[in-house]
Amino acid sequence: MSPHSGGRARYAVVGTGARAEMFVRALVRDHADTAELVAFADVNQARMDAHNRWLTELGHPRVPTYHAGDFTAMLAKERVDVVLVTSVDVTHDEYVVAAVEAGCDVVTEKPMTTDAPRCQRILDAVRRTGRRVTVAFNYRYNPLHEQMRRLLTEGAVGEIGSVHFEWLLDVRHGADYFRRWHRDKASSGGLMVHKASHHFDLVNWWLNATPVQVYAAGRLFFYGENGRRHGYARDYDRAHASPAADDDPFALRLAEHPRLRELYLDAEASDGYHRDRNVFAPGVSIEDDMAVLATYSTGATMTYHLTAYAPWEGYRVMVNGSRGRLELEVTESDYVSPAAAGALKGAALHGDQAAAEGGAATLTLRPFWSPPQRIEVDGYTRHGHGGADARMTQVLFGGATDPLHRAASARDGALALLTGLAANRSFDTGAPVRVADLLTLD
Repeated sequence: MSPHSGGRARYAVVGTGARAEMFVRALVRDHADTAELVAFADVNQARMDAHNRWLTELGHPRVPTYHAGDFTAMLAKERVDVVLVTSVDVTHDEYVVAAVEAGCDVVTEKPMTTDAPRCQRILDAVRRTGRRVTVAFNYRYNPLHEQMRRLLTEGAVGEIGSVHFEWLLDVRHGADYFRRWHRDKASSGGLMVHKASHHFDLVNWWLNATPVQVYAAGRLFFYGENGRRHGYARDYDRAHASPAADDDPFALRLAEHPRLRELYLDAEASDGYHRDRNVFAPGVSIEDDMAVLATYSTGATMTYHLTAYAPWEGYRVMVNGSRGRLELEVTESDYVSPAAAGALKGAALHGDQAAAEGGAATLTLRPFWSPPQRIEVDGYTRHGHGGADARMTQVLFGGATDPLHRAASARDGALALLTGLAANRSFDTGAPVRVADLLTLD
């Protein structure tokens, strides 16, 4: 990255939904000495106007706005150094490739893209242009995950034989993926790509290994039209102005959330997008219950399970090795209260709001022949993905040094994506999938 001005790098954001807000605030509030926000691009003018109004609340002037169709022209006119891609997942490759071909570097939200051909297109463009593409895998920056990396790298459990990884999305956060565009697999790649790419990247990073083969089973069990079988169905398409949604704990009430109202409800006239679909309405094409068995280049295996309809939210990771076992357990919320069920958990807005329920985190090393050791971790917080968001933006935008070298490259993004893509294919075929059959990496 070489700023045109010789000083601060010039950033433009494409995609101004809720996912952009954390990045925008970090740029203008926390890293204004090294970074300058110069433009927004989106298909929806009302959403860009909302972000511009929020900028003024932070004491920052409004920035020029461009329709997404004028993206390339924006890059030249605003002399952009780095593009932040926070658009709908299936569109990432369009903006990433256009940006690097225009001489810009890119920071893109995960997942890097949604399928193998789009991934190959990005990798080819990076090789051709020599520009840098960084995938915003913020979980690498969580202090708990940092400590796991250190312990495993130092050989705390010896040679790693296997990993068991369970991720639970509760009936508030999990439901939110079935209200919005993520419910369409063609747009998001499903939760194996959109959500689990975070987790698959962590395993690649912890093991310093690459996935070789994936066997998986997944289905839509709880949401979609299954709601009728389970007794949760209500007869409405979207919650706003629908009396049938009044007593539905799964209904998102946009009008009660000022920022969401401005960003989505008030912006509907521009593109017709409904942020508050009925999670039990027809049209869901993603899974909500998924099991994966993966093998890695080191010979290690991983069993992984993602449940999107749990009563509590959190995750468990167990790493088994030749000298013992390392266990991480994180409770992000221990239950969902009826009053909060129709709201948004902070994680649904990238950790910007604190959860009201109880939570805890423990990291335990269990060596052979010795009592278990509770590992204390400094810096962990229940806000901002365990403190990861602020740590990540310090590296990406503030020039902070990073001895763990956590900034994920386009190749890292592809490797995380490949496990999910192979899982999706295995869902369809019922057979194991070799990741080399999906994409060729150097």
